[in-house]
Amino acid sequence: MDYNSILGVVLAGGKSKRFGQDKSQVQLGEKILIDYILLEILDQFNEILIIANNDIKFLNSKKITKIEDYKKDLGPLGGVLTALKWIKKNNKDYKWISTFPSDTPFFNKKYLQDFLKNINDKDGKLFFIKSNDKRHNIFGLWSVDLLDRLGEDVINRGERKVEVWANNVGVKTINMEFTNNDPFFTINIKEDLEKFNKKLLLHTTKSTQTYLAAKYTKSY
Repeated sequence: MDYNSILGVVLAGGKSKRFGQDKSQVQLGEKILIDYILLEILDQFNEILIIANNDIKFLNSKKITKIEDYKKDLGPLGGVLTALKWIKKNNKDYKWISTFPSDTPFFNKKYLQDFLKNINDKDGKLFFIKSNDKRHNIFGLWSVDLLDRLGEDVINRGERKVEVWANNVGVKTINMEFTNNDPFFTINIKEDLEKFNKKLLLHTTKSTQTYLAAKYTKSY
């Protein structure tokens, strides 16, 4: 897979209803959540697009562009559609977008590399990561050829569920196995955040990501 043909996309337009505020902006250790994923993927792509409707803070880099959903309240599929439209509007040469959530601080770029290494782009137009038999519908690789169908289904037919839409277009999955932890864990509620911040206070000599990636699943 040619990384130069891929646009990195962070989907940060969710309403975070369960959490009660914009999760991408909350502090975990020394960084806000969205910066964890950005720091992992920044050196993997030539450009990164953040889809967010709020005025948010994020890592300062010339590689990163932040735009709003072209139409609000369409869910993650709307964010993907926005990214695909941005590529077309700006005459970019990207053939794929690689999507990431903004609330997954344990993710490591090694898993992105493993994911892309195991993809044959002749096998399909949409690929998702699957870990320990759980499919992650936001960690995906989407062909720009999906633009017209996605637009039709989201705008004209009202489709909002990533899982349903992906199944309909024949998504392929790349499975990864983790024995002690799963780096695709997301911060969904404030109790998650509080628990990991308390652990960080007890382990200040260790890096945030190394410690959490090794320890967090033992508490769940």
